[in-house]
Amino acid sequence: MSSPNTSLEAFNTLGLAINAQTLTIAETPDAITLAWKNSQQLNQPFIVLGEGSNVLFLEDFSGSVVVNAIKGITIEEHDEAWHLHVGAGENWHALVEQTLKKGITGLENLALIPGMAGSAPIQNIGAYGVEFKDICHYVEALHLPTQKIIRLYREECQFGYRDSVFKHAMKNDYVIVAVGLRMAKQWKPVLTYGDLTKLNPATVCAWDIFNAICHMRQSKLPDPKITGNVGSFFKNPLITAEHATALIKQWPAIPHYPQASGEMKLAAGWLIDQCGLKGFRVGGAAVHRQQALVLINENHATPQDIVDLAHLVRDRVGQKFDVWLEPEVRFIGARGERNAVEVIS
Repeated sequence: MSSPNTSLEAFNTLGLAINAQTLTIAETPDAITLAWKNSQQLNQPFIVLGEGSNVLFLEDFSGSVVVNAIKGITIEEHDEAWHLHVGAGENWHALVEQTLKKGITGLENLALIPGMAGSAPIQNIGAYGVEFKDICHYVEALHLPTQKIIRLYREECQFGYRDSVFKHAMKNDYVIVAVGLRMAKQWKPVLTYGDLTKLNPATVCAWDIFNAICHMRQSKLPDPKITGNVGSFFKNPLITAEHATALIKQWPAIPHYPQASGEMKLAAGWLIDQCGLKGFRVGGAAVHRQQALVLINENHATPQDIVDLAHLVRDRVGQKFDVWLEPEVRFIGARGERNAVEVIS
């Protein structure tokens, strides 16, 4: 299904009043390929969205937008693990809930992350001590020029913190059409963050973790159906151990998480909060009052309002802590993706 000159307001969770030349809802790989071929013939830019929960459109998009709506979930039971094959257009949180209802554990820490399954590998989504890479078996991607679907196993996806090969070498000519997940039957709870540390490892079940995370998220994160947002706007920064030591000496309460690389991960929301920015507004955009890591469309914000607010937040945190935040969100210009750090610097 394709529509010309269409509003994207319902297809970006910031709720920005943005238009595209063409919008296609694609339920098959062939529909994606057809839309791509048409855009090539017209020499128009082309982009694929899931729920638009991790994008900031900077202006009207002068090309073809495809919403990836490929559905389908198949489940196989093996001796040691459950194997799932999930269409890219399946809602991520619904998938988490559905697996738990079937007695399949392993996704509970990733509850209430907005977006579709196909977006999960691009960002290597993560929360509360678990990342997509931990349960990824493979990713299937459509190569647009040849119309062939290739399968990349976890090691080939080059997963990093909010990063993957799909943001780099496979950024332009590939579209994720399915993900393969592997959840071990021998379940080990991950209770390292937030209120999860209060749960008893000896008695906790996956539903306890799921419910605790839903409660934590709903208590501090706005519902995008009511208040436009893209969840966490900035990545939690990684800094050197030396820099971290100096910051901890000056701010003993600073949340910090040692990484296997030797670096230290900081909580971006805490840094922003220390700058007194909760509730701060630029035009119609604001820093959320309960969670400083979230920028919201409070009152008919324009893309420039969001950009100006992000610039101000990054500058204030940088001046105070010498830590320079990077957006987690993809910035989309009229003809395609832009470098987010460059836009807000």
